[in-house]
Amino acid sequence: MLTVTIDFKSPASCLALEPTLDLARETGVQIEWLPFSVRPFLIPEEKSEETVGERHRRVRALSQRDTWLHYAAVQDRDMHFEETPAGSDAALAALATIEGDPVPFIRAAFAAYWNEQADLDDEMVVAALLTSVQKPVPDPQLASEKLLSIRTRAEEDGIFESPSYIIADQLFVGREHLPWIRSLIEAAKVA
Repeated sequence: MLTVTIDFKSPASCLALEPTLDLARETGVQIEWLPFSVRPFLIPEEKSEETVGERHRRVRALSQRDTWLHYAAVQDRDMHFEETPAGSDAALAALATIEGDPVPFIRAAFAAYWNEQADLDDEMVVAALLTSVQKPVPDPQLASEKLLSIRTRAEEDGIFESPSYIIADQLFVGREHLPWIRSLIEAAKVA
């Protein structure tokens, strides 16, 4: 079992989806998708008199955004960054309650957020997404409680960022570790 934590407002999680699904399809590993909210990605506003540190954080954020846009283009994926990012907690709470295959909802939520700049903290938006993939709309209170429970467990496991992967009691942060994760899966098959 490969546990993967994602947040719909995380560009890295969005870009990790298809490579992670490819890995699962090619290796036969089962994925447990867990919601994990992270801070939204922001590019600091340029100031007329920036400190070296402020300029560094702004330029680094611009570079990171450009890198994500490059990889989005490689994946033939549309990705738009908003000045004020929307939330994702309602969609994450819904993901926490989905029974069966969550991938159609995950794909729909990422597309809504990154292509349409949908506010995934709006319960009406999330209800429409769930309906579009034939999933029931959960009770908001129960979904929020389950989301909090998942977050607590994830933090106890050392998770602090999205996407994160746990396999064979090892934690990996970021999709750049997929080749190493693949080697662990393949080694486990031989053992």
